[in-house]
This record gives sequence, structure tokens and C-alpha cells, in this order.
Amino acid sequence: MRLIWAILFVLASTPLAAQSLEDTIEGTISAQIDAMREGNFGAAFQYASPGIQRMFLTPENFQMMVEQGYPMVANPAAVEFTGLEMRSGAMVQNVIITDQAGRLFELEYDLIPVDDRWVINGVRILDSQMLGV
Repeated sequence: MRLIWAILFVLASTPLAAQSLEDTIEGTISAQIDAMREGNFGAAFQYASPGIQRMFLTPENFQMMVEQGYPMVANPAAVEFTGLEMRSGAMVQNVIITDQAGRLFELEYDLIPVDDRWVINGVRILDSQMLGV
């Protein structure tokens, strides 16, 4: 496992590889959000880590959690990717979401490698000073 993180660190240290990792992370998050926008929570559930899938068991339970706890993510008006960093064995991607009412939310996505892809292992709404118009 340490070898994997060492390789990722070296790759992330080079501009081209870092861009590729950044694109991969952004692509995973974007694909999950796109699936939710389309109402396809079965597909969105596939971007969640095995631990998240075990926690919610079904796409329907996952959908209920998203709609109740993270409604801005289910159908955002806009998505902007900001900082990406490695923290405690995960890649952490900050995302600014504009909801359909124009309110801004800053979220922190944790992604972990599983097999040959990155999956979402958690999302936190950050306590930010952003105010929607």
C-alpha cells in the first residue's frame, strides 16, 4: 500500500501527471453528479467507495441520503473544482457548488483508489463564508 502512495506522490509531483490525476478526480465527481442530474442514482452509486456502498446498501437509500443531506449536489446549477491535495491516504478535492437558487456551497470530496479507479469515500459541506445571491 505504501508503494501505491509513493507512486501517486511521484506522479502528482510532475505537472503532466498531476493534471492527469486532477482530470481523473474531477471526472469521477462530475460523472457522479451527471448521473444524479439525470435521476440515475444506480449509476451514481457506482462512483461511491465500497464502504459507502455497504453503509447505504442500495441506490435508493443512497438517493434518500443525497436528497436529504446534500440536495445541492443532486442537481447543481454549476460546479467549480478548486484545490486538490493528498491527505491521510486520500485525495481531497474542494468543489464549489451553485444550487438552482443561486446559493454557493463549498464541499470537500474524499476519494480513494479502488482497483484501477478513484471512488468517492465521503463528502463534507465546509463551514464557509460564501453567501449566495
